[in-house]
Amino acid sequence: MAVELSRLQSPAAVQRALDEFAQLGRTAFLSRYGYAKSRSFLVRNAKTGQLCDSKAIVGVAFGYQFPDEGPLKPTDFSGGEATVVPRLQQLGFEVVTIGEDWTADEVQATVASYFEMLRLEAAQQGYVKSEFNAQLRPQLRNRSKASVELKYQNISAILNGLELPFIRGYKPRGNAQLLLRQVVQRFIQAQPALVSQVFDALEEVKTPGERTFHASLVDPPALETVAQLEKGVSKLRLPRKTNWAQRDEANRKLGRAGEHWVIGFEQRRLVEAGYPELFEQLDWVSDRLGDGVGYDILSHETPSQHRFIEVKTTNGGHASSFIISRNELEFSEEKEDAFHLYRVFQFSDVPKLYILKGRLHDQLHLEPIDYRASFQRVAG
Repeated sequence: MAVELSRLQSPAAVQRALDEFAQLGRTAFLSRYGYAKSRSFLVRNAKTGQLCDSKAIVGVAFGYQFPDEGPLKPTDFSGGEATVVPRLQQLGFEVVTIGEDWTADEVQATVASYFEMLRLEAAQQGYVKSEFNAQLRPQLRNRSKASVELKYQNISAILNGLELPFIRGYKPRGNAQLLLRQVVQRFIQAQPALVSQVFDALEEVKTPGERTFHASLVDPPALETVAQLEKGVSKLRLPRKTNWAQRDEANRKLGRAGEHWVIGFEQRRLVEAGYPELFEQLDWVSDRLGDGVGYDILSHETPSQHRFIEVKTTNGGHASSFIISRNELEFSEEKEDAFHLYRVFQFSDVPKLYILKGRLHDQLHLEPIDYRASFQRVAG
């Protein structure tokens, strides 16, 4: 049976868990309590600045507050954005998303380091990647060798998405933070001669990457009429046992990954439209402010015209249905042609995309599936 994490009310208990993590080290701490490494969220130890695995810290802290019950096992509760993150934040601790907490100075230093390696590779001059990694880390905030390697791979993914050559030894890996994309774009614009020289020299050795935004845009499904259920015939309803916290967390992760992908698509689109500088103004609103404003990403058509993007992502096929909130529906009517719904599908395979522009009422069959119940009726 799942444990209610709201019972954890002691910041001192969390700090004791963080202190034990620092004393034992990550590997020994996780092994002792049976936890795996966090995939999405880390909590910062304010005493040392060290980032620690969020779910493991909460499970161990619970045992410190309730010694008669002992530390929680990983199966006792769900981790992630819906459970562990708000509990730690409410207790006054900083939680960071893995790969998203790099500062502007750190990102700029990493991009400069990457392009220096790229320059040497283009000039066919030997260099040692591990030495660049080691030289860079003192400029960063307690970053591991592996985290720097991942950041280099993220830069390769950005260049690959722009159809530009990248370092052969750093295979592209996606989910690059928006700040990293913008710094790479800024570097390319600020040093056109150097970049052109490097890319021209590397063109012959360009390797295929993991993904591309070419040929990903397709037409939306046609709106069709299907057989209607006869009146008086009961609708089949199947019982389901669902872990809602786990499902919500999975949906959030998929949605966030889809938004990451769309940011890459937008970067490519703006470059091809002749407005690479507008990517500097792109705003990942849902990441900065959360959901509820009616769209996820603020982009541009032209320097004077916005494009409001709502992203819906699925691993399903072209015609898969999706959920639209009332707020998103009303926002599409308010912004009309400036509103764009990006439907990303087949995401786990080869992502594809279609775009619905303008009022959603005119392009979709909308079926109410939930109601807000109250005892107040709005008149008029």
